[in-house]
Amino acid sequence: MQISVAAPRPRHVHRVAVSASFLLQGLCFSTWASRIPTVQQRLHLSETALGGVLLAVPVGLLVSLPLTGWLVSRYGSRAMTVAGVLLYAGVLPLLGLAQNPTQLMAALVVFGFGSNMANISVNTQGVGVEALYGKSILATFHGIWSLAGFMGAALGTLMIRWGISPEQHFTLMASVIWLGVGLMRPYLVPADAPRPADQPLFVLPDRALMLLGVLAFCSLLSEGTMFDWSGVYFRKIVLAQNAWVGLGFAAFMSMMATGRFIADWFANRFGRARTLQLSGLLTTAGLSLAVAWPTLVMASLGFMLVGLGVSSVVPLVYSAAGRSRTMPAGVALAAVSTVGFAGFLLGPPLIGLIAGQTSLRVSFAIIACMG
Repeated sequence: MQISVAAPRPRHVHRVAVSASFLLQGLCFSTWASRIPTVQQRLHLSETALGGVLLAVPVGLLVSLPLTGWLVSRYGSRAMTVAGVLLYAGVLPLLGLAQNPTQLMAALVVFGFGSNMANISVNTQGVGVEALYGKSILATFHGIWSLAGFMGAALGTLMIRWGISPEQHFTLMASVIWLGVGLMRPYLVPADAPRPADQPLFVLPDRALMLLGVLAFCSLLSEGTMFDWSGVYFRKIVLAQNAWVGLGFAAFMSMMATGRFIADWFANRFGRARTLQLSGLLTTAGLSLAVAWPTLVMASLGFMLVGLGVSSVVPLVYSAAGRSRTMPAGVALAAVSTVGFAGFLLGPPLIGLIAGQTSLRVSFAIIACMG
C-alpha cells in the first residue's frame, strides 16, 4: 500500500497566505475604528465616556495574555491565526448591535481578546515566513495591514455617506473576512520553529527586549490614538462635514501603508537608528501641526506626517525581536508584541480621559511627546 505525502508548498505561497492574514486582521480593526464617531453619537457618549468604554479593549487584551501564549505554543500559530481572526471578525456585528454602553463594553472585551490572539498568531506566522526567506520582510506584511486600514477607512466613509448602519456594515465585513479565512487557511506556514523541551512556556523578556517593547509601546500608543480618535478630532475640532469626517484617518492610513512598503529599503540605506529618529520627528511634527492649525487641509497634512512617522517603528522593532539570541523568535516576538500592543489599546482610553478634563487638542499635544 502506497502512502502519499503532501509536498511542501513553495515559500511564496506561504507569503501570500500570511499577507492575506495581515489584510484580514487589519480590516477587522479598521472597520470598527471607521464607525466609532457614529457609535459615539448613537449612544450619546461624551469624550470621557467614550474613553471609559474603550478601556474594555485593553481589558480583553490583559485577559488574553497568558492564554494566548499558551494556545500558540500548544496548537501552533496556524491554528490560532484562524481561530483569532474568526473570533476578531465575529465580534464586529455585536459592536454594531450594542444598544447601551454596557453592551458595547462587553463586546469590546471579547474584541480585545480576539485582537491580541490574532496579532500574536499572525506575527508569529510572519516570523516563520522570514525564516524561509532568510531576510526581513515584516515591514511589508505590516504595510499590507496598514493598507487594510486604509481600505477599511475608505469603506467606512462610503458606508456613512450611503446611510448604512453600523450593524449592517459590520455584518457584511465579518462575512467577507470569514470567507477570506477559509480560503487562506490551507496555505499558512504549517509548523512553527520547534521549542526546546526545557524552554518554559512563559518567559520574561530581557532588558534588550524590554527596550524594544517600550519603543513599540510609544509608537503604537500614537497609532492607536489615530485609529480611534482621528474621526472624532475631525468632527469636533476640525469641524469637518460628515462626508469628510473620515478624511484624517484615510490620510493617516495611506501614508502609514506607503511608509511600511519602503521601510526595509530606507533602513538598509540609512540605518535603523536614523530611521527611528526620523520617525519620531515626523510623528511629533504631524501631531503638532494638527493641534496648532486644526483646519481640514493642515490637519490632514499633519495626520499624513504621523502616518509616515509611525510606519517603520513597529516592523523594525518586531524584526529585531525576531532575531533575539536569548529566546526563540516566536517567544521574543510575543513578548515585545504584547508590550507594544498594550500601548495601542491604552492610548485611546487615555485620550478620552485627558480630553474630558481638558480638551481633545490638549490630549493630542500630549501624545505628540511620544514621538
